[in-house]
Amino acid sequence: MRLFKKPIFLLLITAGICFNSCKEEQKTESNQEPIVKTTYGEVEGSFNDSVYAFKGIPYAKADRFMPPQNPDTWEGILECKDFGPVARQVVAWIPDSTQNEKKLFNLNVWTQGIKDGKKRPVMVWLHGGGFHIGSSNDPMTYGEALAKKGDVVMVSVNHRLNILGFLDLSAFGEDYSKSANVGMLDIVKSLEWVQKNIADFGGDPSDVTIFGESGGGGKVGTLMCMPAAKGLFHKAIIQSGTLINTMTKEKSQELASAVLDKLELTPNDVEKLDTIPYADLVKAGNDAIAKISGPRTPGSPTMYGFAPSADGEALLQQPFSPGFADISKDIPLMIGTTLNELMRTYYGEKDLTLEQAKENLEKEYSDKTEKYIDLFAKAYPDYTPQDLLSIDKTFRPFTIRTADARKQESNAPLYVYFLAWKSQVDNASKGSFHGLDLPLAFNNVDLRADWTGNTEEAWELADKMSDAWINFAKTANPNVEGKLPEWPLYTIENGATMYFDNESKVVNNHDRELMNFIMSNN
Repeated sequence: MRLFKKPIFLLLITAGICFNSCKEEQKTESNQEPIVKTTYGEVEGSFNDSVYAFKGIPYAKADRFMPPQNPDTWEGILECKDFGPVARQVVAWIPDSTQNEKKLFNLNVWTQGIKDGKKRPVMVWLHGGGFHIGSSNDPMTYGEALAKKGDVVMVSVNHRLNILGFLDLSAFGEDYSKSANVGMLDIVKSLEWVQKNIADFGGDPSDVTIFGESGGGGKVGTLMCMPAAKGLFHKAIIQSGTLINTMTKEKSQELASAVLDKLELTPNDVEKLDTIPYADLVKAGNDAIAKISGPRTPGSPTMYGFAPSADGEALLQQPFSPGFADISKDIPLMIGTTLNELMRTYYGEKDLTLEQAKENLEKEYSDKTEKYIDLFAKAYPDYTPQDLLSIDKTFRPFTIRTADARKQESNAPLYVYFLAWKSQVDNASKGSFHGLDLPLAFNNVDLRADWTGNTEEAWELADKMSDAWINFAKTANPNVEGKLPEWPLYTIENGATMYFDNESKVVNNHDRELMNFIMSNN
């Protein structure tokens, strides 16, 4: 982002108009200058292939462990053509140079129209990575394709993560009363920005859909239990996000005390946390989690550590326990998973025999192995031995439980989906793995061809899924006439689920017995 002082910027435009105007017209094919006035100052974006993009728009500022505040206003025009910094984290694929503790509070907007008076549905994307890592700047979740295809306004958000977003210091003073959930309060602040500003980006602030995958789906569910978020969104999509967060106020306060112990600080020294280097905080946090909870088992349906804490105020309850808070009972919901998800056993062993699969299964199910196989065959008649070992046992059971609970607590529209389509890309393990729905739902197959393959069948499925996501955002109904069979509302009795594959279909409670068996034996 670059900030231009308005008088100088206008002078430069005037001075160069003779030779730049044609070039600009050819580049954008738009007569509208991509400049929008927000609550805090003007921003300049870019224009490409009928879509305006504004990247890295500030929506907040915050001190460590404190709730977000309005960002500083600025004079002149802030250039927002490149993605802004992301949250501090320790991962190999996000360079330190792109992380910034102070400047991470930014969001991105893609739209087909600015200042045109139209009221387009708004889709706000919340990235995955649990509550620990990730960013909104991932290419496969760029919003340009959805904005162009569906004439929706796409927004994606960066916010605080891990120990900086969820260290509960509330036991050490009123100033820290909200520290356990500031990472989620950042998202609420971004939704407030959407409410105040999205109309000038061509969006309708009264028609906002929040959606996310994995940890992003968990964030969607969490917002459905936060009073501060009520009225800021109107529909929700949860993709492979039904992990059970076990953090309570008691547990999160205990974890914070352990962090202080690891840093050799007393409660009277809590303000010193403001100056401790991030790397030292992370180490102390990891050591504290290991001391209290031990290592998390891969594939476990429960999560703990630095994650939102149900304090009864900022967060009324944990989502998926089994449903959501009453404040969101009128929110239409679409929820789903993929066939293989975490793929704890490698899917691509082509020569695996049924007997070899049984040997593996007996380690888990012992004398109930044949019962498992029988139920599997009932749910998936065309199964392979590899399928027996790679079926999702983490997200799908809890998604069924959550959908059932939702029907009992709410009359709002509820739709369930299931992605069974399997990637045929060798390095993607040739399965329907965790996150495979992202390039499909975003219609971004070309940006994640190493997962999907840049094939006709991948694009055909992406066309159908992205249409379903767009239609749900527009109407609270994901049906796509002429492309998908009729998609009924979900009930406990019908278990209606859109089964996305090369030949998509609606199935009814196809795997309920299997998932009940898995839940009772894990």
